[in-house]
Amino acid sequence: MCAAAYIVSTVTGYVLTSALLLKCPSLLHRKKRETFLSKHISHRGGAGENLENTMAAFKHAVNLGTDMLEVDCHLTKDEQVVVSHDANLLRSTGVNAYISDTNYAELPPYLCKLGVTFQRECFCEGGEDKHIPLLRDVFDAFPNTPVNIDIKVNNDTLIKKVCVWVSELVVKYDREDLTVWGNSSNQIVKKCHKENPRIPVLFSLPRVLQLLGLFYTGLLPFVPLKEQFLEIPMPSIITKVKDPDSLTRSQRIITWLADTLLMRKALFKHLTARGIQVYIWVLNDEEDFQRAFDLGATGVMTDFPTSLKEYMDRNGIYCKPQ
Repeated sequence: MCAAAYIVSTVTGYVLTSALLLKCPSLLHRKKRETFLSKHISHRGGAGENLENTMAAFKHAVNLGTDMLEVDCHLTKDEQVVVSHDANLLRSTGVNAYISDTNYAELPPYLCKLGVTFQRECFCEGGEDKHIPLLRDVFDAFPNTPVNIDIKVNNDTLIKKVCVWVSELVVKYDREDLTVWGNSSNQIVKKCHKENPRIPVLFSLPRVLQLLGLFYTGLLPFVPLKEQFLEIPMPSIITKVKDPDSLTRSQRIITWLADTLLMRKALFKHLTARGIQVYIWVLNDEEDFQRAFDLGATGVMTDFPTSLKEYMDRNGIYCKPQ
């Protein structure tokens, strides 16, 4: 009887303490310093309005007032860091070649028309800019705009070069405080953090899964977190990417379960109270914009920066001052 009472009192104490710290994390953790706050994030510069990852797309998004540019990086054969999503150029240029096997000067231009990955049966027809830019060009053109860098491959040279560029631009533009980098790969995130611990990193996929485990066991309030940004998909948008009728029963169940577990207001509120920004991607209609902000997400990543800006203006959610 005494043992049972001890167990009950211990579990009750643990649950109450966990619940208290979940709501009031400042009792245990110092809030991380937020050098910028991003509500409006342009995915690949706004892949639904301009050809993805082009300077034209980035300029349009920045002129619109976006809080952050999301870019993807690869390394060319002559070790130039370029902004492009795919390792292979076939989808974006029509040329079946890998960026890593091609010198920068020999990279083909983008096709005139590209599919929008996160919007079913949607295509973007670009203007004159079909050029694959250097990451350095993006930094130089937008010194005051936060840039979210997805390191697409586990390549030490790529990581070192990006780090060197960021470090150089700290002197020129105070760039370090306006950069966040990472990947879904835990190995890449660890290398990024090791290369320069001052540049904030994203949660990798294994760390997201660990984060959920900590949250649902009540351990999260007790655990320190090195990451400053949680960047996650909204699983329910699969119906915006694929034909709902083509989804199997198991796919629907998995999507529902993932959405239920991941889209948690209490989790987002706890993280933001600790100074960890929560970005949800890639949302392209007002219904999903509304849901993300209602859940307490810090920011929304979109292919349609104009649509997100108009939604935010109508609802009193403001981007940075233009």
